[in-house]
Amino acid sequence: MRISEYVSFDAVGLAELVAKGEVTPAEVETAARQAAQAVNPRINAIVETWPADDAPGAGSAPLAGVPFLIKDIGVAMAGRRMELGSRLAAGNVARADSSLMARFRRAGLVTFGRTATPEMAYSITTEPLLYGPTRNPWDPERSAGGSSGGAGAAVAAGVVPIAHGTDAAGSLRIPAAYNGLFGLKPTRGRVSMGPDFDEVFNGLAVHGTLSRTVRDSAALLDRISGPEPGDPYSARQPSRPYAEEVTRPPGSLRIGVLSQAWGGRRTTPPVADALSRTVRLLESLGHRVEEAEAGLGAHWEEFVLANARLMAANLTAQVDELATAFGRPVDSSTLEPPTLAGYRYGQRVSGAQFVTALTIRNRVARSLARSFYVHDILLTPTLPELPMPLGSYAEEAEALDGLGWIDRLNDRSPFTMAFNVAGMPAMSVPVTADTETGLPIGMQFAAVHGYEGRLFRLAGQLEQASPWSDRTPTVWAASPARP
Repeated sequence: MRISEYVSFDAVGLAELVAKGEVTPAEVETAARQAAQAVNPRINAIVETWPADDAPGAGSAPLAGVPFLIKDIGVAMAGRRMELGSRLAAGNVARADSSLMARFRRAGLVTFGRTATPEMAYSITTEPLLYGPTRNPWDPERSAGGSSGGAGAAVAAGVVPIAHGTDAAGSLRIPAAYNGLFGLKPTRGRVSMGPDFDEVFNGLAVHGTLSRTVRDSAALLDRISGPEPGDPYSARQPSRPYAEEVTRPPGSLRIGVLSQAWGGRRTTPPVADALSRTVRLLESLGHRVEEAEAGLGAHWEEFVLANARLMAANLTAQVDELATAFGRPVDSSTLEPPTLAGYRYGQRVSGAQFVTALTIRNRVARSLARSFYVHDILLTPTLPELPMPLGSYAEEAEALDGLGWIDRLNDRSPFTMAFNVAGMPAMSVPVTADTETGLPIGMQFAAVHGYEGRLFRLAGQLEQASPWSDRTPTVWAASPARP
């Protein structure tokens, strides 16, 4: 199978070829490896590959034979390293498959490597010291986003049609926006985090995927959703498969628009222009679009402080566990400055402060939920600006404490984290691009708890009305190598 042929299919399309016997899983995997070899030296998205030990029979599962990559955090594959992008966890090998890994196998995916993450997934750009920076395939001098930046860059460059990621503050939606992909953060409890990571950041983090087509994300979510025994959260099961929702009309939706972020950071002109074009597209499709007021239920400073305390306290516990397991010190030889600052900040969070932070989480969830009494969907830019230059996000990071780092995260990505706190599904859709640079611009659509089906219906309609699959980046597996 030639690379040019391989990259022309999405995951569902590749699985159909395999099921029909037109190509073997081994041939598809070989094409994926060739694609990785062609682009990874230029984008540094994949930190390790291995001989795949999955051999699904043709047609034995919905995605049988589709090449796949997992993020270097959150999902454990027996016998493979999971280093969390950190020198502290370097060499860590998983003893057994996590629940999600078992579901990936049952879906028929052929996992042959892991993608880059910032250290402990504690950043919205993927530039860890352990691996070096991941570069954006659209402009290698810019960030691929984070924390699922390796996954985003690999999918955008054509290595795989879909890849695993996680999202605790926008970590699927940010790389989706930066790399021109579809990325949906499911409802809290939709996908099991177990058995070793049951309640990451107290429910802020979820598993999901990044894909070039909407139907791929829908098809895989069908295979991996549902709780495991003992999970602390669960979401109501959908009335029909998500794969079916993609082709169903969404009807005329009441869409509320937030053009400016809660924290006061202004949306830049290129993104504001993209939002205006998206609104006009939605109106042409018969949707009722109007400005929305969606209160957080807390002052912005309260919101940031609560998130800093929740995230830092969780980080501290994880760092202590890793340090004990590997007999390594917790200092600048094992942790980067922002992670070390977060660790030290987390050590100072009291039990009472932690409980207060959980109370604010609850207030945010209830306040945002009330927005959906009058709107079916909330629309925001995924990010207020174009992809940032590499190196810019960590400027003067050494001067920040743990609160300052989380404040920076929320300032640079002010639209995304609220939906993690509320536990609601939200997706970034590459509806449009910057008219001057051609860089992709993502638009975020959020729904009330449990309503991924509504989002998939809208995403499917937008994909038909404003197709993005014919847009390819500068670094593309089927293109000649560029200097």
